[in-house]
Amino acid sequence: MARNRIDVHAHYLGGTVETLFASGFTLAGGYRIPTGWTAEGALAFMDRHEIAAQILSAPWPFAGTSDDPGFARRFCRDVNHDYAELIARHPGRFGAFTAVPLDDPDVMLAEIAYGLDELGLDGVMLTSNSVGHYFGQPFYEPVLAELHRRQVPVFVHPTDCPHVDVLGFGRPSSVCEYPFDTARNIVNALYTGVFHRYPGLRLILPHGGGALPSLGWRIAEHTVMGRGPDDADIGHEHVADALRGLYYDTALAGSAHSLLPTLQVTGAEHVLFGTDWPAAPEATVERVIDDLESFEEFDTAQLAGVDRDNAARLFPRFV
Repeated sequence: MARNRIDVHAHYLGGTVETLFASGFTLAGGYRIPTGWTAEGALAFMDRHEIAAQILSAPWPFAGTSDDPGFARRFCRDVNHDYAELIARHPGRFGAFTAVPLDDPDVMLAEIAYGLDELGLDGVMLTSNSVGHYFGQPFYEPVLAELHRRQVPVFVHPTDCPHVDVLGFGRPSSVCEYPFDTARNIVNALYTGVFHRYPGLRLILPHGGGALPSLGWRIAEHTVMGRGPDDADIGHEHVADALRGLYYDTALAGSAHSLLPTLQVTGAEHVLFGTDWPAAPEATVERVIDDLESFEEFDTAQLAGVDRDNAARLFPRFV
């Protein structure tokens, strides 16, 4: 029986990316994702792995530069147009998170409105920090307020922290820096009262939430042991409620090593299927799927929820 999975974690940076990379452009951290993405290739990958639909995202922080202040705005607008055209050509097979330039909150809000209201995209893509700004800092407040008002799915993809040159030891950030920055961002959101102010946020955390679930009890206990002088008045119950309300995908996190801690902070109904393809090679995706299917804590109904039903509740277009 076909699984009809919905993959909430798949990447495509639009048709302009090939030209950019050919000109020497690199993403944050100097990384490059595989080029040559085609709809036909993606559909073939999806069919091989019983994936009915992918929700695409552009997973790196784009901002203008001193040489070209408008770069990120143009690039994200082009990506979002490409998403809308792709969805129109393959209805039901693709969705997309709005790509957002990180120049300033007003620019971010304008592209969020354009992607959701004009193009009809399925949600919003943010990064675990926006060129050094984390959830709970003033930079993000108007953006989080608007996403709370809209209550649309927000995919929070990890990126390098500002000090990765010191902390990363020259290794790929996806080894441990990405999982750490996911945790860093949500911890700051918790301790600055983001989830008190914006309880309507619908955040999806890639990679099983990174290091966050394993630290859940410790994070809660430190609300009693001692907080910073400017931190919000939160306690165990608030931390538990906030972590329970987040969504966690299985990209690079389909084994018990990741799923067991995740199920300590939330229920199976908040776990979503994700592949991280093509950033993650197909052989890695296959191992993640094998691990997920053999995970003994999920019964048949729960695994069906992870595969499709949980995402379908977030993205009703795919019901």
